[in-house]
Amino acid sequence: MDRPSTSNAGAWRWIPSLYFCEGLPYVVVMTLSVVMYKNLKVSNTEIALFTSSLYLPWVIKPLWSPLVDLVRTKRFWIVTLQLVLGATFALVALAVPGPNFLRLTLAVFWLMAFSSATHDIAADGFYLHAIPAYQQAAFVGVRSAFYRLAMIAGQGGLVFLAGTLQTATGDVGHAWAVVFFLLAVVFVGAGLYHLAALPLPATDQAVRSGRSLVADFVAVFGAFFRKKGLGVTLGFLLLYRFAEAQLLKLVTPFLLDGRAAGGLGLTTQQVGVVYGTVGVIALTAGGILGGWAISRHGLKRLVWPMIITMHVPNAVFVLLAITQPSNLYLVGTAVAFEQFGYGFGFTAYMLYMILVAEGEHKTAHYAICTGFMALGMMVPGMFAGWLQDHLGYTKFFLWVCTATIPSFAAAALLKIDPAFGRKT
Repeated sequence: MDRPSTSNAGAWRWIPSLYFCEGLPYVVVMTLSVVMYKNLKVSNTEIALFTSSLYLPWVIKPLWSPLVDLVRTKRFWIVTLQLVLGATFALVALAVPGPNFLRLTLAVFWLMAFSSATHDIAADGFYLHAIPAYQQAAFVGVRSAFYRLAMIAGQGGLVFLAGTLQTATGDVGHAWAVVFFLLAVVFVGAGLYHLAALPLPATDQAVRSGRSLVADFVAVFGAFFRKKGLGVTLGFLLLYRFAEAQLLKLVTPFLLDGRAAGGLGLTTQQVGVVYGTVGVIALTAGGILGGWAISRHGLKRLVWPMIITMHVPNAVFVLLAITQPSNLYLVGTAVAFEQFGYGFGFTAYMLYMILVAEGEHKTAHYAICTGFMALGMMVPGMFAGWLQDHLGYTKFFLWVCTATIPSFAAAALLKIDPAFGRKT
């Protein structure tokens, strides 16, 4: 007999671990790969181009998202894909020490990205089925927190470990191989844990109408693109993080590059502490506070405070680039300030996607929203490295501040039910 949809207490058994596992492959593909390639002497232009192109699976995942609704259960997809991701981490570990590391690791990162994007569809869909609607706003902060903790583990702990191993062995390839073997072990263990820990909500079933699979597939897409106010929705999804998409790609190179190149000249270990740990803790705190605030006051009331809090702190990177401080505590404080604002502001974006996805096909429709979110991250990120190479860090960060204007314009057009997200 199926276990019922989980209670508040039961949700703590799987929401933290599930969203940690959703966040970790993403941070590996999008951020840890940047640090690894920088350590391996790949240029900023190549790093930004290649790693931004890896957003593509998250952009096009709506093309296969209906399959997660139409074939088997979300629970099945989650467990299977966590085991597959474990295998991809092992493949990177085998490839990175070799002479053709760039080509081989990029190929595996593509497989990892497709697996991770599909896992995201299943995990987010499972969340929408296993948590009652009135609890979803409150738990958005929790899921965001553990997603961000995965970033601490990736950008902080694993970067610090890689730096420590490099110092101890003098072998960059070997250091990163150890890191990826550790990730492989973690994900195999996670798949086995979730096989036992995930509940079996009655609504987590294949959603079929009795028609052919192709007809059902087309119907799911048609329902999304018939939603009212779709143009405004897509504009918001694509532009809300237009500036942040560019900033995120160059923060790590900026922290690692020497002072002569306009950077801050931090070591890999220091970046792991400052950006990967302190910064992500601040990001997590901002996300938790954002979820709590929306549950108290509703999304409509919080949109403008959140978008302002998200974008204004970008200016700290202009100041860091101009002054190039050597005090690690000052750098950490500046990064934490920017990341807290980002975490607080991004909560509005997550809740808005849940609002748009409401309806019969919420798993697939949420995935379509996140696909547009990924497109909004991929395209600006792809040219960010080229811009920085031509402008230098100070002018690039000034451009990022200017690039926040489209986000404000998109937010001004939103129409949101005042009660949405608020605990009644």
